[in-house]
Amino acid sequence: MKNILVIGAGRSSSSLIKYLLDHAEAEGWKVSVGDMNLDLAKSKVNGSAHGEAFELNALDEVQRSKALLNVDLVVSMLPARFHIEVAKECIEKRIPIITPSYISEEMKALDEAAKEAGVILLNEIGVDPGIDHLSAKKILDEIDDQNGEMLAFESFTGGLIAPESDDNPWNYKFTWNPRNVVLAGQGGAAKFIQEGQYKYIPYHKLFRRTEIIEIDGYGKFEGYANRDSLKYRDVYGLEDIPTIYRGTFRRVGFCRAWNYLVQLGMTDDSYTIEDSENMSYREFTNAFLAYSRHDSVELKLRYQLKIDQDDPIYDKLEWLGLFSERKVGLKNATPAQILQKILEEKWSLKDDDKDMIVMWHRFVYRVSDGLKEIHSSMVYIGQDDVYTAMSDTVGLPVAICAKMILNGTIKLTGVRLPIEKEIYLPVLKELETFGIKFNEKEVEAKLY
Repeated sequence: MKNILVIGAGRSSSSLIKYLLDHAEAEGWKVSVGDMNLDLAKSKVNGSAHGEAFELNALDEVQRSKALLNVDLVVSMLPARFHIEVAKECIEKRIPIITPSYISEEMKALDEAAKEAGVILLNEIGVDPGIDHLSAKKILDEIDDQNGEMLAFESFTGGLIAPESDDNPWNYKFTWNPRNVVLAGQGGAAKFIQEGQYKYIPYHKLFRRTEIIEIDGYGKFEGYANRDSLKYRDVYGLEDIPTIYRGTFRRVGFCRAWNYLVQLGMTDDSYTIEDSENMSYREFTNAFLAYSRHDSVELKLRYQLKIDQDDPIYDKLEWLGLFSERKVGLKNATPAQILQKILEEKWSLKDDDKDMIVMWHRFVYRVSDGLKEIHSSMVYIGQDDVYTAMSDTVGLPVAICAKMILNGTIKLTGVRLPIEKEIYLPVLKELETFGIKFNEKEVEAKLY
């Protein structure tokens, strides 16, 4: 019997825990799920004879040490900033650990200690980061096998609402952490390289510098740049590539409307609004507009942002309830926190809603007989509001890797990404059995 400890029972862990429990009898596993919310952990275990749920504060050293006794593998589904203390103790106890989060500098620093302990700290094995690594590295390695010279690599991912559940003018609902959506793009300029030229997009321009991509059967999407595309040159061995660009997908029209909220200042998280608790949404909106004794809030907003009354963008803003008398009800709230509350009332998934993950890669390379271009796309629609597309695409790669580590298929040690063939080939193959499959096609090559 091998013991798996899952720390964190949030939305993204549903599919992970179900996979582990579904395979527990055949693989000889016991699956323990620890969360600060015991009822949430119990709901994920769902009475399985192969699992147990318990209350756990992973930041409490005593509770954590007790939970790690007699454990063969840890999966940390905590927020990224909380992985480090868990990882350090796993190294001490020689327990491999998996997280879906980006590798932080603190995590990188544990590489030598993990190798000395003979354990793997596998990170970035969710959807993005995660499945993007698996699918991109597969094609990049195939190009390398042809002695191809990479000239351009672009990659976009979006967590969106499925077409059958798309019922609002923004064509969007929250499928992951709402706060991260509201604050997306902040903290520095987006940076990438295009035809050998370094490019930078400051936050206040980010949502007006978009790229339109069409995916067969699903129509057009627009992508805005991620914060740092340049770090992927080292990750993928593309140090000399002339063009590399990574971004996030939304439906066409979203970014232009979102840009108005940015320009107003509603996404700012750096200060608090006076008497925010008693403010109405209308007063919140008015707080960012010029003073006028006679003009309405609606008129001032259209004038300040130069929006025509019949512009569909205005319909999007009005639909959010920005002019309503509903109270904010949050004490000492930042603009971003108030905006998040407004959006959560409009963009939350309904019980019967389905979400959708969309991923697209573009590879341009030169071989002996000329330029080649490959497009690789994946669209995956969730089952319901529990086993969402986000939960499946985050949790299933983690769970498959847990199985591979425990059965010895993955023998690597140290702080790792899922960019080795021994990881990405079997994980992609098993993901296909769940319908998470990439469509690869060669198109007429062009550089731009």
